[in-house]
Amino acid sequence: MKYSEKSKAILVLEDGTVYEGKAIGYTGITSGEIAFNTGMTGYQEIFTDPSYYGQMLVMTTPHIGNYGVNEVEVESDQVNISGLICNKFSDIYSREAATVSLQHYFERNKLVGISDIDTRSLVRHIRQTGAMNSIISNDGTSVEDLKKRLQTVPSMDGLELASKVSCTDPYFFGDESSKIKVIVMDFGVKTNILKCLSELGCYLKVVPYNTTYEEMINWNPDGFMLSNGPGDPSALSKVKTVVETIIENNHPTFGICLGHQIMALASGLTTVKMHNGHRGINHPVKNLESGKGEITSQNHGFVVNKEAAENAENIEITHVHLNDGTLAGMKRTDKNAFSVQYHPEASAGPHDSRYLFDEFVTRIIANKQK
Repeated sequence: MKYSEKSKAILVLEDGTVYEGKAIGYTGITSGEIAFNTGMTGYQEIFTDPSYYGQMLVMTTPHIGNYGVNEVEVESDQVNISGLICNKFSDIYSREAATVSLQHYFERNKLVGISDIDTRSLVRHIRQTGAMNSIISNDGTSVEDLKKRLQTVPSMDGLELASKVSCTDPYFFGDESSKIKVIVMDFGVKTNILKCLSELGCYLKVVPYNTTYEEMINWNPDGFMLSNGPGDPSALSKVKTVVETIIENNHPTFGICLGHQIMALASGLTTVKMHNGHRGINHPVKNLESGKGEITSQNHGFVVNKEAAENAENIEITHVHLNDGTLAGMKRTDKNAFSVQYHPEASAGPHDSRYLFDEFVTRIIANKQK
């Protein structure tokens, strides 16, 4: 089917706002919380990032699909966004390394989308009114029926989603002969996090999100990685208790994104839902220890309460987001644990923050030498 012949699609927001566009991807209906990403490249890594599970994603860059899909450039084994909203969608691609078109990839993964939307208007609307649920139909369903269906979509506030993307059985990653053993608690881990740790000489055991401390410690790990993931961190009360035990036993611990938030909860802090979140590969962060700025990859709709961290005696804030001053990194002053809200593995995104993996390995080696 030619692009000009594509059928009509409809996007309906929770506040009643309606956008009309053209159908892309799979034919059907999809729903979830709407969010926007400001990155210019890396759409395949973004779509397969488990942290986006349940999100209806608006891409602010005007052209999506123009460089196709390379089957190896994924962060998990599935597409995790609930739906795609974009301005211009390309059925054809020009990159030599691509294997299929994004349209074919979406059809295979049953991903429903809508294009030819005024994304600048839509993003301004989200920025003003805040995150909300939305629904897309490209199968002819009426606006009235979509509004009724939208009322049944659960709110992201209080929603537990780590169980939807975590592995169900433990698996290993890296060189078995490596001298450093790290447990990765999988709340929706990105593949590039595993690669970054493996490249620094870590042998990894990736375990389900609800694994007990006793099960993990039986492997005799040298450190713990708390991975990224989707959903509300406050819904993971049992996981928080496990992380409390890890930290109290002074194991070298590094948290990223959702893992950062869980570490905060395990340290007596609180988290809050953001107005519209941070999503993109161009977010400026300041390292308060070095004084240097970093351009970072971010994807989160919740954030650690900065005031609570400032008032905690055992917490030092190490990084802040330069756009809005939110807490972007912290460390425990009484235990061997630190975390960041953003993605130092940088896939897709800049490599400014890769040094954090080196810091984690340095902490592990120092602890082993004790």
